[in-house]
Amino acid sequence: MSHMSLPIRQTALHTIELEAQSVAGLASSINESFEKAVHTIHQAKGRLVISGIGKSAIVGQKIVSTLNSTGTPALFMHAADAIHGDLGMVQQGDVVMIISKSGESPEIKVLVPLIRNFGNTLISMVGNTNSFLAQQGDLVLDTTVSKEACPNNLAPTSSTTAQMVMGDVLAVCLMELNGFTGQDFAKYHPGGNLGKRLYLRVADLIQANEKPSVRPTASLKEVIVEITEKRLGVTAVTNNENQVVGIITDGDLRRMLERSNDISQITAKDILSPHPKTVVASLLAVEALDILRKNDISQLIVEEAGKYLGILHLHDLVREGIV
Repeated sequence: MSHMSLPIRQTALHTIELEAQSVAGLASSINESFEKAVHTIHQAKGRLVISGIGKSAIVGQKIVSTLNSTGTPALFMHAADAIHGDLGMVQQGDVVMIISKSGESPEIKVLVPLIRNFGNTLISMVGNTNSFLAQQGDLVLDTTVSKEACPNNLAPTSSTTAQMVMGDVLAVCLMELNGFTGQDFAKYHPGGNLGKRLYLRVADLIQANEKPSVRPTASLKEVIVEITEKRLGVTAVTNNENQVVGIITDGDLRRMLERSNDISQITAKDILSPHPKTVVASLLAVEALDILRKNDISQLIVEEAGKYLGILHLHDLVREGIV
C-alpha cells in the first residue's frame, strides 16, 4: 500500500463525515419558519426569485433549475447584477429568496433594502442567524454548519452542501403541495433518456420496424425466410383476421431442428409457441422493458384491439436509451 493512500483516504472519509453532519443538522431547521416559507412560495401569485453571490449564487442556480423542472416557477438573479439593473426581474407578487452563508456580504447588504422597499416577501437562507440578512428576512431558513469540510474551515463545502439540500427539501415539499406527478415531470423533461422513459411509448418504437408474419400453414422454409428477411429474430403467426395465434423465434427453430429428423412436412403451426407475451401500442416503453426483463425474453408482440401491429425488440429500447 502506498504511504500516501492512507492519509488521502482519511481525508476523504473525514470530508464525507463533515458534509453528512451538515445535512443531518438541517433536521432542526425544519420548523415553523420553514413551513411558512413553503406555503408562502406555494401561494405566491408570482415566481420565486433566488439571489446570491459567490458559491451561494451557483447553488441558487441549481435550486432554480430543480424548482422549474418540478412545477414551481423560479428564476435566478445574481446579487451583484441585481443592483446594476437586473432588479427589474422582480415583479409584484414575486417571492425573493437570498442565499448566503455569512449573511453579511456587501452586495447582499445593498440588495436587501431594495427588496424590502419593493414590498416583496423576503426569505433568507442563511448560515448565520444573527446576520444582517437573517434579521431582515421575513422568514429564515437556517443552513448553519458547525465546520466547513475544508481543512482551513474557509472554502464553502459543508455550507454549500447544506444549502443544496435545503433547496431540494423545498422543491420536494412544493411538489407534494402541487400534486406534481410523473406525467407532469415528463412535460418538463421531453429531451434525453429521462424524458424518453417518461413519455416514449411502444407505438413510437415499432414504427420503423418490419412486421414479420406467417400463416399457421406456412412451410418451414417460409418461416425461416420471414424471420431472416425481417431481421427481428422472430415472426408472429397470424390467422386470416390478422389475429395472433402464436410466435416463432429463432430459438424455436433451433430446438425444432435438434429434435426432428424429417423436417420436410413441418409447418408454422408445428413450431409456434401459443399464448405469446403481448403489449398494446399505447404502453410506455419503460413498462414494456419491465415485461421483457421479468419474462427473460427479447421480443414482444404488439397488438391493438386484438389485431397484430408488429414486434417490439429489446434492441429498440437499447437504441433509444431506455435500457
